[in-house]
This record gives sequence, C-alpha cells and structure tokens, in this order.
Amino acid sequence: MSAELRKRFFIILAVIIGCIASLIPINKRINLGLDLKGGMHLILRVQNDNLPTAQAREDAVLKSMEVLRNRIDGLGVGETLLQRQGDNQILLQLPGVTDREKALAMIGRVARLEFHLVDADDSHLKDALAGKVPDGEELMVMKKEDGAPILVYKDVAMTGEGIKDAHVDISQTGMEPKITMSFNDKGTKEFGDLTTAHVNERLAIVLDNEVLSAPNIREPILTGDAEITGDFKFEEASLLALSLRTGALPVPMTVEEERTIGPLLGKDSIEAGVKATILGGVAIVVCMCLYYLIGGLIASVALTINLLMIMGSMGLLNILMPDSQITLTLPGIAGIILTLGMAVDANVLINERIREEIENGRPLSASVTTGYARAWSAVLDSHVTSLIAAFFLFQFGSGPIKGFAITLSTGLIASLFSSIYVTRTFFNWLISERMIKALPMMQWFKKPNFNFLNKKYICFAISGSIIIAGAIDFMHKKESAFGIDFAGGQIQEYKFDQPIAADQIRGLLKQGKIENAVIQTFPNAPDNVIVRTPQDTSFQVAALLKAQMPDNPYQVLRVEKVGPVVGQALRIKALWAIVLALGGMLIYIGIRFKHFTFGAATVIAIFHDVLITLSLILLAGRQIDLLVVTAILTITGYSTNDAIIIYDRVRENVPKMRGRPLDEVINESINQTWGRTVLTTFMTTLSALALYLFGGEVLNTFAFVLIRGFLFGTYSTVWIVSPLFLWFQGNKKW
Repeated sequence: MSAELRKRFFIILAVIIGCIASLIPINKRINLGLDLKGGMHLILRVQNDNLPTAQAREDAVLKSMEVLRNRIDGLGVGETLLQRQGDNQILLQLPGVTDREKALAMIGRVARLEFHLVDADDSHLKDALAGKVPDGEELMVMKKEDGAPILVYKDVAMTGEGIKDAHVDISQTGMEPKITMSFNDKGTKEFGDLTTAHVNERLAIVLDNEVLSAPNIREPILTGDAEITGDFKFEEASLLALSLRTGALPVPMTVEEERTIGPLLGKDSIEAGVKATILGGVAIVVCMCLYYLIGGLIASVALTINLLMIMGSMGLLNILMPDSQITLTLPGIAGIILTLGMAVDANVLINERIREEIENGRPLSASVTTGYARAWSAVLDSHVTSLIAAFFLFQFGSGPIKGFAITLSTGLIASLFSSIYVTRTFFNWLISERMIKALPMMQWFKKPNFNFLNKKYICFAISGSIIIAGAIDFMHKKESAFGIDFAGGQIQEYKFDQPIAADQIRGLLKQGKIENAVIQTFPNAPDNVIVRTPQDTSFQVAALLKAQMPDNPYQVLRVEKVGPVVGQALRIKALWAIVLALGGMLIYIGIRFKHFTFGAATVIAIFHDVLITLSLILLAGRQIDLLVVTAILTITGYSTNDAIIIYDRVRENVPKMRGRPLDEVINESINQTWGRTVLTTFMTTLSALALYLFGGEVLNTFAFVLIRGFLFGTYSTVWIVSPLFLWFQGNKKW
C-alpha cells in the first residue's frame, strides 16, 4: 500500500474513531427533542406594550424571565431551556412535563399579592351593589362564600414584595390546605405597622384582583407571619405558594405557541423513526449493491460512515457547545433518512461517470480518476445549493424544523467527504492491490435517443392545469388550507383504549357547545383521534371525554396551539425562507456557471415545483404547515441538483458539439444523463417512501410532499428547465 493510501485510510479511521468517541455515552451526547421524549414547548409573549418607556418594557421582559426561572427551579424540572426571542417573547422548553394544566397555571399566574382595607359600612356596600360605588373604593367578590360581594378601598395598603417564604400547611380543621407566609425585615415592619393601625378592621388579601379572604385584624401582627385561606385544593395551594415565594410577574404573559407532546407519542415516534431509518437505509443499500455490485458495496460503506458522521457531529457540537441545545428531533430523523437518499445522488453520479469512461475504452484506474474529476463539480454544486436551502430553513424555522436543518446540513457535508474521499480511497486501494481488474455494473436504463424538448408544450399544459386546479381549490378553502402553524388554532390528539368513531366525538363536542371542530381518525389506528379547533378548547374537550366516556379511558398524545399573531408571523417567515432560498440559488448558479439565464430558468422551474407541490397537497385534502414548507425547501435543493447535472453535461458537450444548435446539445445531454436521473429519483424516493409508510402520522404529510416533489422535480428538470433555458438563450449555434 502506498504512503498516500495509508494517509487516506488513517484520516478515515480517525474520523470514525472521533465520531464514535463523540457519541459516548450516547444518552448524554445526543439530546432528544421534546417531540421524541415528551414535554412542553412554549412561546410566551410579555404584555409590555402599554408600559411608558423603552427601559420599562425591557425591564419587564428581564424580570419575567427571572421569575419564570425561579418558578421552574421550584418545580424541579431538569434540562429546561429559557431564552429570549425578539423584543417581548420568551421561549420555554420543559422536557418531561406533560401536565399542561399545572404548567400553564404556574407560568400564566401573575401572582400579584395586595392587601386592601375593607369598608365595613353596610350602607356603602348596598349603594355599591345598586351601582353607586363610593369614590376611592372598588366592588370585588370573595373566592370563598360563593362569590359574596365585598367593598374595598382602592389604595393598596401593602404589596407582597416583602414576602420571604410561602408554603402549604393544613388548616386547624385538618380538611383544607392553607398558605403560610413569612415576610423579610422590611415586610415584617410594614405588616406590623399596618395591623397595629387597623385593629378590629377587616383586611382583604387580594391575589390577581381576586379576594382570597378578608380576615378581621384582632391584634397587631408583629412576628412577620401571615396565612391565606381560600377554599384551595392542595395542588392549587402548592402552585400559589410557589408563585408567591418566587415573586410576581411584572406584567401578564400570554401563550402564543404551545406544543405539548405526551411520552407515549414520543416513544411511538422514536420507534417509527428508527424503523423508517433502518428500512430506508436497507432498501438503498440493497439497490446500490444489486445495481453497481462492487461500486454499490463501496457506496454502502460510505453511506454507513455518512450516518455515523451525522450522529458524531451532533455529539461533538454538544461537547463543544453544551449550551447550544443541539437536539435530535423527529424531523431531524427525517433529515437523516433524506440525507442518506440524497447522498446516493453523488454515488450514482460518480459510478455512472466511471461507467462512461470504461465504455470509452479507458483502463480501470484512469476511468476511476477521470470519473471522479468529471463528477466533482456537479457533486459540489448540488450539495452547495441544498445547503443554501438548509441555511434558510435554520434561519426561519422554529423548534423541530431547526433540528431538520442541522441534520440535513451535517449530512450534506458528511456526504461530500464520504462520497468523494472515502469511496475514492477504497477504489484506489482495490485497484492498487489488484483485488479488482474490472468494475462490472448492471444497466437497467440504456441511453435513449428521444427528443425531450419537442414535448414542452404538452408539459406546460399539464403543469398549468394542475397549478390552476390548485389555485381554485385554495380560493375555495381560504384559511382552512393552512394548518395551525400558519392559521392559528389548536390540535389535540388522543389515544383511547378502545376504537372510537369520529361521529361519536363530534356528537360529544356539540353537546359541550364546542363549534367549528374538525375530527380526524385513522383507518390503521382506529383508537387515535385528532381534534382541531380554532380556539383553545383542550380542557373542555378533556372534561367532556372523561365525563361522557368513563368506560373508554384515553391518553393525551399531544396538544399544539398557535395564536393568530404567531401564525401570521410564521406564514411570513416561511414565505421569506422560500424567496431567499430561491434568490440564493439563483445567485450561486449564475456565478458558478456564468449564465444567469440558466439560473433564472432553474429558479422559475423550482417555483413551478413549489406551486405544483402545493396544488397536489391541497387537492389531496391536506393542509399547509411548517413541515410542508420544510419539505418544499428540501425539494428545491433536490430539483436544483438534477438541473445542475444536466447543465454540467451541456457545458461539457458544447466543445464536442461545436457549431450544433443549442437544442441538439441540450437534448443530447438529457439523453446522456437520463439513466442517472431516473435511478437517483428512484433511490431517493425509496427513502421518502420508508418515511411515508413507517415514519408515523406526524411525518406522513412531510413524506407525501417529498415523494411528489421528487417526481415532479425530475419532470421539471427535463421538461421545464431545459425549454426555458433554450428560450432565454436562443437556439443559436454554439
């Protein structure tokens, strides 16, 4: 073995060892996203718009984050993520927390405690009830005593800022929980002065504008201790005590976006994702080995290293940047499967180039060298354009979509190393050691001799018909064409012990006066039900199901909620992601190939692919959401790959066909690359098909979009890009 080969094998071995080391122990190196292990993902908006100054608005956000952090620490939730987003939003992730009611009560409660003196004059109370509230006073209701009215002075006698501690005790009756508080030194003095000055008067304890109790001050309280009773349940009292001792939020907060994943769905998602990955990978490896034999075996080894590098890079990033929270999400698993499928593209291109050189009579060693040299530019360009799409996915995506962008990006970079460096090393080693003297390959797709360009008008008509049908369907559906990511609303998914019919759920919701609900069931999972509503109705639905169907218990698989403001913002971000990705590809292709006409034709064709895909989604009765946009951006990269392969061959054929019209050069180039185009589409679709069949319900639409996108991407590359380029360039002799 030559020194150069030893060096290359050493580098490959070092990469493998480094990746394995980065994954040990794997449970600490690979962080599972909330969609895989369960938990809550929340986007909270701090309502600081009405504060008078920019500094006050800034302080409100910072104080809110501090209070939230203290409350979460009090709950004992580990590995939480609390980050500021934009001017007045906070991202909060709570792994393993699936008790929505408890978490939302803890997060949303302002916990502003105030003490107000009570007006004990019955005549004043009678006037207030008649609508004549005395100046400087306010009519409120008691939490206890069935909401009895009480008249309090508006002036705050004391706030709860001086609270040092608060915890739950049991009342003297032994039946009701109460909250025992202690004040700090300043609070003790304030409370002592207050109770000393108002002996034999009532003091209302008001929390978030609700009177919890209004005891009579029998004597001065100088110890700094106080208690609150209020007909609490123990869980409610515990959360209230936590809120009091961690401080009040400066302003209220609203939940703009929520994604709660139950542990059962997370477990099912992992199983489905792993199954789809294994089956997709095995299908690709078998096809590669059958078709390219030795070349396919080498490519399969490279794909295995590719997978190891993706996982290893995630582990390494978590070692180098422990606060980065790089996580493996369900779309991330989809990104891995898809990356393996797209990595086949490079290996197919290389093997087809080597085949051509062998058929031209070159020796095996020279065929391998020339094949790699001629494939390199197309492989590099196709990977860069896909990375452009991944970049904008990361910039404009949120939550699991960023996980998809990370795995797609690392997978593409790993693919360059594995498909070029690793496979060439193995080829050179086998040839230098005389272990192979020939490189037999199967050839299912012979080079055709077909005039592709003369079918352009038929294809334009087909594309136009599909796009127009999709546009009409969109105008008919309007907002219902969008999923909750873009339109706002809520999704609730339940798994029952026994199968249940959609009509039964629909009837229950009508009884509960829950309107405009869309019920979805699944033939392959009759015990699963999805409820989509425009508003947050999860607690109402859960109460109805529990009360009306006690013999058929259920588990909450997930609850996802997106507010209309966030939905509109996500829609705009998705549009920008697509536009900027197309713009980035146009600039790169124009510079790289020195023909902006080809870049323009490619971008128009990609825009065509986007419209076709969206039309097919709508016509199939599916909704447009963030995962659909993710799939569309992936398709744009894939479609560009095919176009680059053909144009790279056009560029190569121009000197050989000097003086021939451009349409003949393009036709010859399409015929030469046709077998590779069909084979790559077949291989890549295999990985998407594994996702579609075995990846679970959440990724079903994602895979649906990919499959149709791959097929129409191949179609548009041949029958849309090429005619457009010919039209822009003019059918002159080259």
